Amino acid sequence: MEEISPLERNAVAHDVTVTAKALTIDLADGRSLSVPLSWYPRLAHGTPPEWAKWELIGGGTGIHWPDLDEDICVAYLLEGRRSHESPRSIARWLDERRSP
Repeated sequence: MEEISPLERNAVAHDVTVTAKALTIDLADGRSLSVPLSWYPRLAHGTPPEWAKWELIGGGTGIHWPDLDEDICVAYLLEGRRSHESPRSIARWLDERRSP
């Protein structure tokens, strides 16, 4: 796995906004980052109420969406890393979401 730069390793999220098109993270140091929602299939298949239910983990170094079983590392976002979840895994997860 690639090394995370020291600057990005210390990046801490302060606020999170998800729209139908983008995931936007406001960082404690004043920076904001926005990436296409399509980079994270679980978020892309989520609903506004699921998007709104996020929590900071690791002191703000990560974000967790419990209803979507999604965790995103802030440093990886800053480095432009997309989700590496396989299409097969996403398909299985979508099937589980559809089941009662």
